[in-house]
Amino acid sequence: MTVELSKGIIDRMMRAYDKTPPEFLNGITEPVLQVLFVKPIIAKDNQAQRNRLIISDGAYFAQSLLATTANHLVDDNQISKFTIVRISNYSITSLSDKRLIILHELCVVAQHDVKIGEPVNVEHVTRVQPTPTETPDPSVSLRTQVPVLVHPPQQRPQQQQPKRPQQTSSTSSRPSKTTGPTHPIFSIESLSPYENKWTIKAHCTNKSDIIHFREDGKLFNITLMDETGQIRATAFNDVVDELYDRIEEGKVYFISKARVNIAKKKFAISTSDYELKLEKTSEIEECLDRSNVPIVKFNFHELSKLEDLEKDAICDVIGIVKHSSGITELTSKAGKQLVKRDITLVDKSQYIVRLTLWGKQAEQFMAENQPVIAFKGVKVGDFGGRTLSMISSSKYYITPDIPEAHILRGWFDSQGHIAGFHSHLSHSSATCGDDGGFKRNEFVTCRQAKDSDMGQSDNKDYFSCRGTVVNIKGDSVMYAACPGDKCRKKVNEGPSGGWRCRECERDYSEPEYRYMLTMSIVDWTDELWVQVFNDTGVMMFGMTAQALYDLHEEDPDRALDIVRKAKYKTYSFWCHAKQERWNDRVRIGYGVNKILPLEYRTEGHSLLTFIKQYEV
Repeated sequence: MTVELSKGIIDRMMRAYDKTPPEFLNGITEPVLQVLFVKPIIAKDNQAQRNRLIISDGAYFAQSLLATTANHLVDDNQISKFTIVRISNYSITSLSDKRLIILHELCVVAQHDVKIGEPVNVEHVTRVQPTPTETPDPSVSLRTQVPVLVHPPQQRPQQQQPKRPQQTSSTSSRPSKTTGPTHPIFSIESLSPYENKWTIKAHCTNKSDIIHFREDGKLFNITLMDETGQIRATAFNDVVDELYDRIEEGKVYFISKARVNIAKKKFAISTSDYELKLEKTSEIEECLDRSNVPIVKFNFHELSKLEDLEKDAICDVIGIVKHSSGITELTSKAGKQLVKRDITLVDKSQYIVRLTLWGKQAEQFMAENQPVIAFKGVKVGDFGGRTLSMISSSKYYITPDIPEAHILRGWFDSQGHIAGFHSHLSHSSATCGDDGGFKRNEFVTCRQAKDSDMGQSDNKDYFSCRGTVVNIKGDSVMYAACPGDKCRKKVNEGPSGGWRCRECERDYSEPEYRYMLTMSIVDWTDELWVQVFNDTGVMMFGMTAQALYDLHEEDPDRALDIVRKAKYKTYSFWCHAKQERWNDRVRIGYGVNKILPLEYRTEGHSLLTFIKQYEV
């Protein structure tokens, strides 16, 4: 097979880097070149491996770098010494005062045994810039878009500008809205640290709050998206003051002169291997043309497949909100007050997963009538089994107008609302009902729980039951707990007014109040006394223990009324049984792990399904 190289094209490619008259590029297509040498570059600091190639057109040869997205061609030995390739997408950058061709997209044309021609180093060629009237050789092929262009670059008009004093603010280098971007428009997918002269046109899909760290450090980040992918951009310290108010979520921007770094995947939800660092010299210009604005793209994972993802992985999920809890307040390891809300999601894979929202997302979350919600960029956790958590860059979309949402809605309304669901809980993978752990089709009565041998072993035994709260023991439903990290032991008030934790051996000005109470639940068979702790108490009373304590200090009658109203309500309980020693006597103690209010429609359908099993 005879293969003809695009002779002389490398010299033209290099000249096009300095100046690109439109007439010089007309009619030029994809160049056919020969690979003379392949050398892997040893990766450092968890960076992706790169491959350096020497490419030839038969007359000239030049250094080039293979994009990481095309590494498989070298790994699979499709590209080796003397291979003939066709270049469909490339860019040219300057590295250490030398020109370097970045090969973004290419395909193998043929394998060859010898070098074609006697090429010379293109860097040693004395270049003469072509005139606008120069007609390119028809035998020479060159791609007209260098690199992948979302829109053709606009040429700045050559005109005299009055001299102005040099400014250090980034606004001094901001492009004019009438002139457009100063460099070709790159796709996000084609960005790399080896290319300096670029501009992207991207939709800002997410903007974080300002995050403070150490004494005076601060940062914020944005998620940018175009039709090829998404990338995260971060600004630090003084740049935060300059850019934060200029960028708005939902708008489209031209962005250039930002630093391209290797992405820290632990902190980003982007699809790119890189991330942007916004600097004082970075140019950000709002794009007033809202046509062709890319829409949010999802890569959904079924809830049943979460076990296949690594802990701390970032993913997209879509599901029906089966249950939403109230707001819970807690203290972080650093002593910061946090608020969270837990919701449970189900999908067609018939799995159920807990997802946690934090901060403003938890406070503003509204989910009535079990809606379909699509979550973008949530974090996979492993707290007692696979769980999900929103992070600062995560977004959710209630009842999105996408095919996956319509299919899920139809499935749930027709059969999903009465289905049994599996859980990722580490202690049990049995089918369960409204939440991870509660087994609707395997619940026991209070009498069965007491008469069985549950709790006789060294480990906890778990069971599900349904009952009504009829009595809450004692006058207090809470205790003063140590506010230290993960301690939660009881503290005692000292004579000076402070609070002493004997476990931590520290004094605190104020305790953290947490629920701890004993109550009885009854069904038609018997009564069962169970112990309840903080998270379950929040669900029962509708507020944190600290809030109930503060209310008791202001209005004791109203606080007691809230406790009384928690009685005579029926719930589904997920409980445990375990041996415990009390006054030198061994007995079986029962505790509540989770409490769920009844959903009568779901329970009715479940009972109907149960009854039909006995039909002949």
